[in-house]
Amino acid sequence: MNNASRSEMVTMDGNSASLVTFITGCLDDSKGEEIVTIDLEGKTTIADTMIIVSGRSRRHVGAIADKLVKQLKEKGHKRLKIEGLDVGEWVLLDAGDVIVHIFQPEIRDFYNLEKMWSAERPDVSPV
Repeated sequence: MNNASRSEMVTMDGNSASLVTFITGCLDDSKGEEIVTIDLEGKTTIADTMIIVSGRSRRHVGAIADKLVKQLKEKGHKRLKIEGLDVGEWVLLDAGDVIVHIFQPEIRDFYNLEKMWSAERPDVSPV
């Protein structure tokens, strides 16, 4: 999918599904590796979707984050929150309904967010 069609998707309806499609396309264009999308609905109120991706090195993680921030801002997403860009081992980008984690592979393995957020919530017995 080219950048023009992705940008149309983001501006056409503005929903988080379109934003997820746009972001994952940007991450793929930046040669992000092992892109995983996790549905957070019913698990938390912090966001609707979490996207996790790996970069090969600190430089690659930073480049992926920089390019994604630039492309999101070009599409009107001005209120982005970014953490960790100065270190480059793990960058957190909060785009409102979508949270993006960009990791170096060893840091991603250590935190294992896929396992934590993909697991089904245990049934809570009534008190």
